Amino acid sequence: MKEILIEEIKQLIAIQKDDKIEINPKYLEYFSEQELEDIRATLVLKKEHIMDTNNVYLDELYEKTKEDEL
Repeated sequence: MKEILIEEIKQLIAIQKDDKIEINPKYLEYFSEQELEDIRATLVLKKEHIMDTNNVYLDELYEKTKEDEL
C-alpha cells in the first residue's frame, strides 16, 4: 500500500505527465501509511485550489477582453 501512495504522491508533485520525480526511498520509510495518505490529500487539495484559481483568473481575463472589444 505504501508503494501505491508514494506513486500517487509522485504523480501529484509532477508538473507535466512526463516529469520523472525521484524521492529518496529511505526518506519515505519514516512515514506511516496514514502520514502518506495525509500528504496525498494535502497535495490533491492544493492542486484543486491551483486549478480553481487559474479558472477564476482566466474567466476574469476573458471578461476584460470582452469589455475591451466593445
